[in-house]
Amino acid sequence: MRNPLLLIIATLFFLNCSTKKTSILPVPSNSPSKSQLKQINRKYGMFIHFGINTFHDMEWTDGTKPASSYKPTNIDAEQWIKTAKDAGMKYVILITKHHDGFCLWDSEFTDYDVSNSGNRTNVIEEVAKACKKYNIGLGLYYSLWDRHENGDVNDLALDSTYNSYMIKQLNELIDITEKHTKLVEFWFDGGWKKENTRWPIQDIYQTIKSREAECQIGVNWTIGLPENPDHHAVLPKDQKEGYPIRYFPSDFRLGDPYLPAKNDPKLFTNNGKQYYMPWESTVCISQRWFYNTTDTIFKSVNELAKLYKTTTSQDNILILNCPPNRDGKLREKDIKVLTELRNVLNITH
Repeated sequence: MRNPLLLIIATLFFLNCSTKKTSILPVPSNSPSKSQLKQINRKYGMFIHFGINTFHDMEWTDGTKPASSYKPTNIDAEQWIKTAKDAGMKYVILITKHHDGFCLWDSEFTDYDVSNSGNRTNVIEEVAKACKKYNIGLGLYYSLWDRHENGDVNDLALDSTYNSYMIKQLNELIDITEKHTKLVEFWFDGGWKKENTRWPIQDIYQTIKSREAECQIGVNWTIGLPENPDHHAVLPKDQKEGYPIRYFPSDFRLGDPYLPAKNDPKLFTNNGKQYYMPWESTVCISQRWFYNTTDTIFKSVNELAKLYKTTTSQDNILILNCPPNRDGKLREKDIKVLTELRNVLNITH
């Protein structure tokens, strides 16, 4: 006769083993993976900074501006994406939540979002629909630092609750976008406000990759120093092959608005293993990230053409920031400059 207790123990052990998730990590390599090659081949894209800051002539607000102050008269997502497509760009990166914590979708987990604002449009969904229509890749920016939900970054006791909040929101964002298109990139920011070990980078990576396997994941100021892996900031000109990956796991390097070094290294380390990591440059077409009524000076087409050649050489990528205005439209000057730039660069695809 079988021992009932042993049978129960064996069953529980089997269930525990079968429900364990296998950790998803980058594969050590001296050359780009298939997904990294796709990112490198995308080569050129648009950053879309839009949010509550748009309505305050500020780059960073502190999470106390009322949600009602976000009040675009329109959300012309089709214009944004068509402009990127017409410019010869292969994808866009949309701000979903900046350091202020204001969310451009109706999040179940906060009231600081579009559902309590002057325009309830789900911007994430509208952009995802437009990306599908124009066959252009969709990337999302999400700030780890959140001055509304996690204002006291020095209180370690808040980390667990806030980290759970982020994972829930990332799943919400994927729920919205996967109905329309696949995500090609996640761009994380603000990590320098806490020690790197306090961010749930492994959980973030696992959450995204388990649902969007080819989505490339990067965290701003990606690389540390050998003597201090969490050193901030290591500029691209100071990065050397073999330096530690500050936010592991991740797939590519960021450090805005800096350009890659002339001899850009690609191999960086974690736990004694080497990983190939391209560089993505993010640069403003004018002077500000968010729309600002005083932002009227644009880079010249010739300057942008030189910048394009510098940033897309050595298997790296350029993202040009074009901020929609308070009417929810890209500025006419952005469109004019991008059109002229495409002609100068002779981008035919």
